[in-house]
Amino acid sequence: MARILIADDDMAGLAMRRLMLEGAGHQVAMAMDPSGVLRQMEQGYDLLIIDLRFLNRAGIADCREGLNLIRKIRHAECEVPIIVLSGWAADLDGEPELQMVQKVMLKPVPARDLLAAIDQLVPRK
Repeated sequence: MARILIADDDMAGLAMRRLMLEGAGHQVAMAMDPSGVLRQMEQGYDLLIIDLRFLNRAGIADCREGLNLIRKIRHAECEVPIIVLSGWAADLDGEPELQMVQKVMLKPVPARDLLAAIDQLVPRK
């Protein structure tokens, strides 16, 4: 069982992933925005699964929100593995944040593929 923090501004997708991960035996917390992720990171997770595009202050989905989140996590010297789930994985092409994450997966991600990636990054205890 891994302690996983998942973050996305799509509540339905977030809830669906939570149910799937809990069904696989993981302990799951959720955040709907980058600030929520940063607040919860102190609780010590084994893995972070994030969307790349979060709503910005203008209410527009913006990949810069996710890129900034990745940088803040790494600048805080947090080495938690990060999986990025995105419908626009090309947003990371050529960006330094690509080297700061362990895996990028294109949405929609089949449950078996996400669970396999989790098992690869966080061996079962």
